[in-house]
Amino acid sequence: MAPTWTHLIRFIAVEDGLIHLGQVDQTGEMMDVSLAVFEGKQIKARLVIGSLFDGVVTGKVMTVSQLLSPMSMSEVPLIRCLGLNYHDHATEANMAVPSHPVLFIKPRTALNGPYPQKISIPEFAQDGTSDYEAELTLVIGKDGRDIPEKKALDYVLGYTCGNDVSARTEQFRNSQWCFSKGLDMSAPIGPVLVSTSVVTEPSELAIKATLNGETVQDSHTNQMIFSVQRTVSFLSHGTTLERGTIIMMGTPPGIGFTRKPRVVLKHGDDMRVYIGKIGTLINEVYYE
Repeated sequence: MAPTWTHLIRFIAVEDGLIHLGQVDQTGEMMDVSLAVFEGKQIKARLVIGSLFDGVVTGKVMTVSQLLSPMSMSEVPLIRCLGLNYHDHATEANMAVPSHPVLFIKPRTALNGPYPQKISIPEFAQDGTSDYEAELTLVIGKDGRDIPEKKALDYVLGYTCGNDVSARTEQFRNSQWCFSKGLDMSAPIGPVLVSTSVVTEPSELAIKATLNGETVQDSHTNQMIFSVQRTVSFLSHGTTLERGTIIMMGTPPGIGFTRKPRVVLKHGDDMRVYIGKIGTLINEVYYE
């Protein structure tokens, strides 16, 4: 059975202190949930019965005490990621546009959520090269293998905001990026998982990152080199994409490592990723 939610959140409820799934409850223009929570506003959600893959929205309304990642770690088999997937980012990095997707993985232990969850930087990565990457992020809704591009969106459950937090020193010590980008808490996503009935064309979204109120990335998903359709199809070639797989679609220009002077994630920083039709992912940076 297909889920009936359109704007899904996972949260701890005021009423019982338990974790629930919910449909953001409001009329009119959809609120930016993380901003509302950050500003201390009360958020209501209609309880969703079932899992995020088949959940049905009910009439029962509950109050959000704390926002969590839209997915639990147990629901995520793997986080798949694209590097160098924006034309304007390739220009910034003075690199050729790739002919095939540049891929790496994050383990599910990298999963993190929106405010009040924090981006946690381990001590060895507090070397002046911890970096942000605003990314459109999607969740696979059903298992698939050898998926044709024309059917790829049928396998997408929904879209959210993501941040591919990266330890640049470690990244450039090795041709494989999985360690430098796979640290615990290095893949915050959220706050809302928005269904494909709302985001019908993922290449038509504004994407922006701000650090302590200053815009550091400002682009559009129409700059993506490899579309969601192409990426889902490519990743499924001879490989089963399991339900719950998270795919992070790469970042636009403006990452801290390429800025002059360089910009670094520091303890206490306010890091935000905004994507049109989805909202804002807010995290504070914490140095362990």
